[in-house]
Amino acid sequence: MKKILAIALALCMVFSIGAASAFADDEITLDVIICQYGPNTQEWFLGKGMNGTNFVDKFEAENPGIKLNLEVVSWNDVYTVVDTRIAAGQAPDILNIDTFSDYAADGLLEPVSQWCPEELYNDFFPSFIDQSVMDGVVWAVPDLASARALFYNVDMFEEVGIEVPTTWAELEDACQAIVDFYDGEVYPWGIDMTTDEGQAAFAYYIWGNGGGFVDADNNWTLNSPENVEAIEYAIGLVNKGFTNPSPATQTRYDLQDMFAAGKLAMVIAPNQLPTYVADKGGSINLATANIPANEGKSSSSVGVMDRVMAFKDESAPDQAKRDEAIGKFAQFFYNPENYVGWVSMEGFLPAVNSAVGALVEADPSFGAWLDVLGGCQFYPTAKAEWDQVKQGVIAAEQNALTGASVQSELDALQAALVG
Repeated sequence: MKKILAIALALCMVFSIGAASAFADDEITLDVIICQYGPNTQEWFLGKGMNGTNFVDKFEAENPGIKLNLEVVSWNDVYTVVDTRIAAGQAPDILNIDTFSDYAADGLLEPVSQWCPEELYNDFFPSFIDQSVMDGVVWAVPDLASARALFYNVDMFEEVGIEVPTTWAELEDACQAIVDFYDGEVYPWGIDMTTDEGQAAFAYYIWGNGGGFVDADNNWTLNSPENVEAIEYAIGLVNKGFTNPSPATQTRYDLQDMFAAGKLAMVIAPNQLPTYVADKGGSINLATANIPANEGKSSSSVGVMDRVMAFKDESAPDQAKRDEAIGKFAQFFYNPENYVGWVSMEGFLPAVNSAVGALVEADPSFGAWLDVLGGCQFYPTAKAEWDQVKQGVIAAEQNALTGASVQSELDALQAALVG
């Protein structure tokens, strides 16, 4: 009898384990790492920051059979955390971070085409998607964005009686009118050519003149005629007294402080500038416009973005089901009902067209960012020489401020790269 009971108990245990396994097989758990963007990130994903609930609970309620093991990690720790997990063979299924190229080069990522639904893919700004391409394959999608635009003091423009400039010629006319009206008490235009962000100034002017860091074949073209003309124009603004007095030492934050204090009429800054001004106690009546470009050329902004990517998991029993689950995560995250609250809460810009429409509906003034987002360009950071180029263009600008030839400076930098 004891023997029969033992056999029966063993069989019950087998059936019990089998039933549990069958249930587990029907359920997918995705390991997700999200970076800590600010004080609200943890609360939004895991607390009560999403109108009394959170991202994980809401997702799981609307996607039965998919569980999220989601962790919010600070930017200071995320690279170490991810590298440690990769080394241990425990890479996350989904990662939100800024860089992708090393993971792609090491063969760790799933191509976006395998998990991102086509409708969602087509909703991303193409210029953002282009920044995650390697060897002709898209390896990540943009998470959120920050972009630069022209901010101007509305009251000053009305007082002087001028329109917002759209071309370089109009910009010089506006600067001269501001100098004349305020008798030098207000700087018309801000330029940061410091080691902090001198590469951004380089980008604003070369892109606004049809130039670029690289050509259509991704080869460096730093000394192109368009680039030389653009930087000569920027240096000319300084020499004519149209800018802050020390572009080589006054950073973007110095310029934003001047703008907040009513000492600067126009500044190129990120979309978070209004919050920055308010935090400084400023009460500037400001507005946003496109960065002026040369006659016949297109305005362009510097875009900065982070990414969402999916790692391979060759141990997954059903790859198609796993890819489908990752796709559902992406669809849920970028759904305007969820995503608009996320980017607004942390003060960023969306990376999908549908969210921009929802933001404009909530705040019509946000419409000014439509053109900015659509025209964003990005630094060629995936190229191995980027750090050298970044430092090189800043040095060229600073040398030109003291009288060096822009042509000679950029010729030397180009020669150092191709040599």
